[in-house]
Amino acid sequence: MSGSSQQSLYTILGAGGIIANQLAKELVNNNKQVRLVSRSPKSVEGITDLVAADITNYEQTKNAVKGSSVVFLTAGLKYDIKVWSDAWPKIMTNAINACKETGARLIFFDNVYSYGLVNGPMKEDTPYHPASKKGVVRAAIATQLMNEVKAGNITATIARAADFYGPGADKTGFLNILVIDKFKNNSTAMWLGKDDQTHSYTFTPDAAKGLYLLSQDDSSWNQVWHLPTANPAPDGKGYVNMIAARMNVKPKYMKLGSFMLTLSGLFNSTIKEMKEMLYQSNYPYILDSSKFEKHFQVKPTSYEEGIRLTLEKQ
Repeated sequence: MSGSSQQSLYTILGAGGIIANQLAKELVNNNKQVRLVSRSPKSVEGITDLVAADITNYEQTKNAVKGSSVVFLTAGLKYDIKVWSDAWPKIMTNAINACKETGARLIFFDNVYSYGLVNGPMKEDTPYHPASKKGVVRAAIATQLMNEVKAGNITATIARAADFYGPGADKTGFLNILVIDKFKNNSTAMWLGKDDQTHSYTFTPDAAKGLYLLSQDDSSWNQVWHLPTANPAPDGKGYVNMIAARMNVKPKYMKLGSFMLTLSGLFNSTIKEMKEMLYQSNYPYILDSSKFEKHFQVKPTSYEEGIRLTLEKQ
């Protein structure tokens, strides 16, 4: 790869989301050639190589991947189990086959749904015991990808993050939406589930930098990595107090339990879909990223610093 006169091309499948945008910025800052792929891609960070493609369609996916040395799959789908069950298997199959055919390496940005409810920290070798329908979908596509890796058909990596927060995550991050935005509008914050349980959050710039570092390290391929995430993490009350103190407001909040989610779900389909994930908030949710931290000699951004930077950019 390094010996060729042509610069390596880094393609982001599912561009436009918060992680994809942060990753694009990270790649450009490191002078990489970047292509953005989505149904209607928009230029970020001055990137002009834009390819419109529906990645549930194989021909369009293959065309979008052509010429890439590394492909990042960062797609975010509508939070709806019907959409996930239908689209995710197609997207993963298309990404695998397109990379096999073109010789590109694949990095899949994943969440932790496949692990289900874990007693203790979630690690890279934690077995899959999904406790939700969405988790079943994620476990199946992650297994599919690693089976191709084991068979020697593809060079690929799975990079996982916890729930995330950070600059620009105001449409997808629970901390951004349910706490920061509420306080900003002089409203009462909300916390999903129990407020006395530890809950890891990954800072979005840390996730993007982590994805970039993985793409640059030949020894990191063909395995699972947890992206840099600070430990120990606060509990719900801790997050609310920390954010309120930084924003100079009273830490007023209410807890959204199963009953409230059911009630709110009658009016909002996303909230309805969140109910099956409530186990993540009612028990300790700890993402262990020590493997990544040791290998790459990096320290995740502390929650205090992450919240300060998020509020600066909100």
